[in-house]
Amino acid sequence: MRVDEFDYYLPEELIAQTPLERRDASRLAVLHRDTGALEHRYFCDLPEYLRPGDVLVLNDTKVIAARLWAERPTGGRVEILLLQPVGADLWECLARPGRRAPVGMTLRFGGGRMTGEVVGKTDFGGRLVRFNAPEGFDTVVDAIGQMPLPHYIKADLKDPDRYQTVYAEKRGSAAAPTAGLHFTPELLAKVEQMGVGIVRITLHVGLGTFRPVKTDVVEEHRMHAERYHVPVEAAEAINATRAAGGRVVAVGTTTVRTLESASADDGRVMAGSGSTDLFITPGYRFKAIDAMVTNFHLPKSTLIMMVSAFAGREKVLRAYAEAVRLRYRFFSFGDAMLIV
Repeated sequence: MRVDEFDYYLPEELIAQTPLERRDASRLAVLHRDTGALEHRYFCDLPEYLRPGDVLVLNDTKVIAARLWAERPTGGRVEILLLQPVGADLWECLARPGRRAPVGMTLRFGGGRMTGEVVGKTDFGGRLVRFNAPEGFDTVVDAIGQMPLPHYIKADLKDPDRYQTVYAEKRGSAAAPTAGLHFTPELLAKVEQMGVGIVRITLHVGLGTFRPVKTDVVEEHRMHAERYHVPVEAAEAINATRAAGGRVVAVGTTTVRTLESASADDGRVMAGSGSTDLFITPGYRFKAIDAMVTNFHLPKSTLIMMVSAFAGREKVLRAYAEAVRLRYRFFSFGDAMLIV
């Protein structure tokens, strides 16, 4: 397939720059896969589309202050974006610009509170950096790092917690699982009270999720692996739900990738940890999920390809065109879609 087949027109002013005051006040487009019918609601109406016996699966990863500024020994600065740990004190990172962080260079962070030696390169043009932080790596990163907002968000984020889900717990992401940003504790409590199970898995969002597609042909794009964990209790609850005839409702594309990566051919979800480079495109046979909560995604991105695989490309692009016409808010701080 051609990457251009997943393009659509989006006026720049529809890219949400700040979160709404109330998380669940965002709009909710409900796309019915069987008919292509589209309803326009608000996120607080989500429980109306859930049934007792369903299970809602959340990604409980927590975004770290992954954007760091490093001082070069020869002068000047370079931006370092933490992606994922790959060993003791060793992280896979992006360096911008990369030529300012050659292998062998030692960088200083926070005026010397931490150093990082560039010890190698990655297949995706990144850097392997070994850090030395006498105060503790997490302590220094929290003190000097910045929240890694996407490039299309130009406004300052006044409250960093708004780029975290209310259930964020496991540190490790370089970007938020944004479909979950719409939930409030009250909404989750309401869902649970109506007999819908809530379970948590973890996928640390990294380059695989937000790396742009630079090929012309979809099949030529390579996904970057991301780490995930499915607890035993989560796998058991999901499998019991399917066995009893309930639906598995995945919150976010990262949750979808995790469950599809961790499932057997018969749809049973297996507990455990691993990494996934699964690239879901039209033609993929979904095994583990029945419905999806998601945001509106960038044109020609791997995420709109995944959503198109689940609901059908034509139906998704028609829904996106309607959302543009109705002035929905797009991307990370934008509105949401439920696909059933």
